[in-house]
Amino acid sequence: MAVPGGRPTIGVLALQGDVREHVAVLNGLGADPVLVRRPAELAAVDALVLPGGESTTISKLLEVFELLEPLRKRLREGMPAFGSCAGMILLADEVLDTRPDARHLSGIDMTVRRNAFGRQVDSFETDLEFAGVAGGPMRAVFIRAPWVERAGDGVEVLARVPSGPAAGRIVAVRQGDVVATSFHPEVTGDHRVHRMFVDLVRDR
Repeated sequence: MAVPGGRPTIGVLALQGDVREHVAVLNGLGADPVLVRRPAELAAVDALVLPGGESTTISKLLEVFELLEPLRKRLREGMPAFGSCAGMILLADEVLDTRPDARHLSGIDMTVRRNAFGRQVDSFETDLEFAGVAGGPMRAVFIRAPWVERAGDGVEVLARVPSGPAAGRIVAVRQGDVVATSFHPEVTGDHRVHRMFVDLVRDR
């Protein structure tokens, strides 16, 4: 485990999705990224990133690899986590428009609507104001993205869609040391969300 101010060991859930992109960003920000596929690997990390991908597939694989309950337990115990797109869906308390057999982790008190912006052809980019991150608007890439329909009382809203048909929709949240975004900050070259997450893990 990391010491304060050192290089935190941050796992990246490596069952499906854009794992390599998160690993590259974390490595560049002074963390030690570790691929997590087994309970023993999860037990050895300070924090976990849940990447984008296909949320129902990842939820099934969590059970196949016997990670579902260990991951829920670590989240209950306060492990920091960051989920992007499918990772946001997995971290939710409640998921709308998903398969009845899909599993989620209840890491954030929120209700998320899966594929809320539409299908792959409805993917888009926009600039967001992101609370707590300096440096001006952040370019955000949305690919078959969810949005947050309900954020609990203890959940901080970090970003909303600024304009268009989805104006005002919540697309980034934080509850304690768990952060989630509807969009993919690992693909834009703007690493401020990851830096915020690495800093909060390092400061624990």
